[in-house]
Amino acid sequence: MNRIITMILALATLSAGPAARANGYLLVANKGEHTLGIVDTEAGRQVAVVQEDGVTGHEVVASADGKRAFVPIYGNSGVGKPGTDGRLMRVIDIATHRVTDTVDFGKGVRPHCAVIGPKNGLLYVTTELIQGITVIDPESLKILGVIPTGQAESHMLAVSHDGRRGYTANVGPGTVSVLDMDAQKVITIIPICKTTQRIAISMDDRWVFTSDQDKPRLAVIDTAKNEVSRWITLPGVGYGSAVTPDGHWLVIAIPREKKVAVVDLKTMETARSIDVPRAPQETLVRPDGGEAYVSCDASRKVAVINTQDWTVTKLIDAGAGVDGLAWAKGQ
Repeated sequence: MNRIITMILALATLSAGPAARANGYLLVANKGEHTLGIVDTEAGRQVAVVQEDGVTGHEVVASADGKRAFVPIYGNSGVGKPGTDGRLMRVIDIATHRVTDTVDFGKGVRPHCAVIGPKNGLLYVTTELIQGITVIDPESLKILGVIPTGQAESHMLAVSHDGRRGYTANVGPGTVSVLDMDAQKVITIIPICKTTQRIAISMDDRWVFTSDQDKPRLAVIDTAKNEVSRWITLPGVGYGSAVTPDGHWLVIAIPREKKVAVVDLKTMETARSIDVPRAPQETLVRPDGGEAYVSCDASRKVAVINTQDWTVTKLIDAGAGVDGLAWAKGQ
């Protein structure tokens, strides 16, 4: 009898699908194969793959309730390079592994980074070719407006935890646009370096971080003054970064060196570096702070890092060109 009960419980768990997990799932954008991967980090495997209909999404964000994934379809090139200009965003049901809706931006805009507003719940998507952030109602999927960035190649976006300010990394211009998210206007544009990439914000909204793509250094922007206040030396040119929930650490990918650096935000110095597989791209820290995840593009792996002792505890197989990461909370 016990064996039968165990089998029934196991079957119920399998049939419930990814959304049944209490702790949530890691979402991965496999840009090399045009799929969204759903990863069970506890089991250490990709449990489902959703096709994006033959086009490429680089980034992903989960809805606030953890039920859907939003995947902007960027196109087949890198930022600022010739190629197709995406005009769509796929909406994926995480439990059923299906594309359920599509948002059409009306023309090629290269939609890239998607962020859920922390206070208003709106969906913000960088749309590079119109030099703006497109604002979308995540329920009706209607486009509500565009926040201008005043710069080309506004590739990545970070939003303050109070929802009032947005910050875009403008790759080619090497600048950061500071946005008033409520008034939907540019406050100022901060010069950073020749070329910049990726962007993150501290838990207290005091600092914004973006990486120089020519030198191994991280710009630290003082959000009160809207200027670069200092530079942090890195063990190589930095890329995607994420702050731990306690506000103490910034975890940043160093692609060319096959490393992840850990920056102490109390001292504003690099505290350690960790070896990972080739071409680490994006980093994400689990909401409870227990693990950090690093997508390793050329290696088709996600490195899992224990944030207590900063060791790589497992490598999870993902798809070709694994890049963007998001956390979908369990139901």
